[in-house]
Amino acid sequence: MAELDPHPFPLVAIDPVANGQNEWVALCLQVEGGAPTPQHLQTVFGSPDLLTAIAPLDGLLMLDHPASLTPPVLALLPANRIGFVVAASALAQDGVARRLSELHEFGYRIWLDGDAREGVAVPPALRTVARDCGVDALPPGRLVALFGPHLATRVDSAQRFGECEMAGFDWFSGDYPYDPVLAGQGGDGSSRKRILTLLGLLARDADSRELENQLKQDPALSFHLLKLVNSAAFAVSSQITSFNQAINLLGRRQLQRWLQLLLYARQQPDGLPNLLLPLAARRGAQLEALCKEAGGERDDCDVAFMTGVFSLLDRLLQMPMQDIVADLHLPPHVSDALLHRTGPLGSWLRLAQTRPTEQELSDAGISPTAWWHSQLNAYHWAIQVGRNV
Repeated sequence: MAELDPHPFPLVAIDPVANGQNEWVALCLQVEGGAPTPQHLQTVFGSPDLLTAIAPLDGLLMLDHPASLTPPVLALLPANRIGFVVAASALAQDGVARRLSELHEFGYRIWLDGDAREGVAVPPALRTVARDCGVDALPPGRLVALFGPHLATRVDSAQRFGECEMAGFDWFSGDYPYDPVLAGQGGDGSSRKRILTLLGLLARDADSRELENQLKQDPALSFHLLKLVNSAAFAVSSQITSFNQAINLLGRRQLQRWLQLLLYARQQPDGLPNLLLPLAARRGAQLEALCKEAGGERDDCDVAFMTGVFSLLDRLLQMPMQDIVADLHLPPHVSDALLHRTGPLGSWLRLAQTRPTEQELSDAGISPTAWWHSQLNAYHWAIQVGRNV
């Protein structure tokens, strides 16, 4: 059981926001457990790693009311990095419209979430909107792009994504990347089959020549691998032009990790990114962080990372996870985690794909502070992956 913390770090739900080109542009941050107090926000945004971890993305703080945005809190929230998504219903309360207008004048971006109550005037400057598209009807007509980017939340299907895009929304969050219509991203799957073959070669410690031969048969995979090793993530002094150089630069451990992630890469160099890629990267990095926190050795952490990344293969390949597990010949504890969410790996995976409560974290032996750091580590890694693959 996790030790009780007299001043626990508040739980923060983090949801990625993407644009219409399937690129992450922001993270929605919502303090769980009711309206956040100024102390909660100072704890979260006073964390020295937060803005660094999510850079260069924006942070969108979800609020029912702006009362918690006190001067000490605002001192931690740079207007060029943080915006506020505020419930439009709050405008009915005295002083809220004036306060939001002041924040807008200070340079903060304000999204009004939902519709203002009948008879309540909306300040002219506050034209950017957010909508819970899992509950709310879409606005009539088309939103004016001039005042965007407009945010659609709880977009949970490919069909709803299309409807929101047609309505004039620019930014989207929700479960729509998991929709089978979008998850597979087309293609004949040959690159993914070859990556699985490469992963099998790495598992049996095949020599570099065998790895090169597989890479040479797949132009798309070759493109992604060479693009990756020449990216800013590796800061090489001279351009890498051969597969042997790429393999030597990455090393077999890192090559295995990147191949696991490249399963989710776009099938054509000029195609849209697959939003499952950063989501899989986040799960992998969070499970690795939780394993390390629990005292796992390096090999244990590698397995935890792999489990998180592979947990979305059923969505990607559009086939039962049981068949995937059988084809990959995974260790029993990894198979059990992927199929049944059992064991420590399964417990961490279940937490990583939900919004856990303090009790659920405590039952898993994880403190709120450790959970927060695992989230930051995971999103930092996922953001870098999304920009470099």
